[in-house]
Amino acid sequence: MTVEFDVRDLRMLAEEILDGVDEGSALDQQTRVLTHIAVCSVATTMDVAGTGRYIEEALDLGLDAAQIQEALTVVSGLGVHTLFESSRQLSSAVRRRSGGEVEPLDEARQTLWDRHIGTDPYWQRMEDELPGFFDALLRMSPETFVAFFDYCAVPWKSRALRAVTKELISLAADSTPTHRYKPGFLLHLKNALDLGAGARSIREVLDIAAAAPGHRGVG
Repeated sequence: MTVEFDVRDLRMLAEEILDGVDEGSALDQQTRVLTHIAVCSVATTMDVAGTGRYIEEALDLGLDAAQIQEALTVVSGLGVHTLFESSRQLSSAVRRRSGGEVEPLDEARQTLWDRHIGTDPYWQRMEDELPGFFDALLRMSPETFVAFFDYCAVPWKSRALRAVTKELISLAADSTPTHRYKPGFLLHLKNALDLGAGARSIREVLDIAAAAPGHRGVG
């Protein structure tokens, strides 16, 4: 069942998780400006003027084009949330109409599962937050399943930014007022903490996200 989930709910949930977490350091200037770029450029905001302004600031701070582009590539992946929710709905509907039977994966699909997911703890955490997503996507469209991993892997292969920075800006994108996506929020918050982010930096990211403008439209 879908329930309304607003920015205040996100913050309360974050505070529960941050209870007992070391405060750590504040965001450095470069991570802060990348977070602003993330919340302005993400598809659910599309603040083109704001994105341009923060890109200029990022360049002034010494970030190079590859680093800024990597941040943009990370948050562009927010579009896969369509798959996260709707592929599971499609799978459930198909299963209901066929009598509820769940056949084992065929050999080709099982090979794709083993190749892309296997026992990787990163993907297992995603499975915990989005139970049944990978199975649903693989059954509905093996091609999209493979493309998902290919695209999402791009900013993790290029490694222009630290992993914790990419988790923080992903957290920001999932926390904007016009998105508020709890599964992604939890995934990226936990990943950021595992990578050494402190409570102070998490709160700063959430403050930046909460102040993001509504969707501006692009003319």
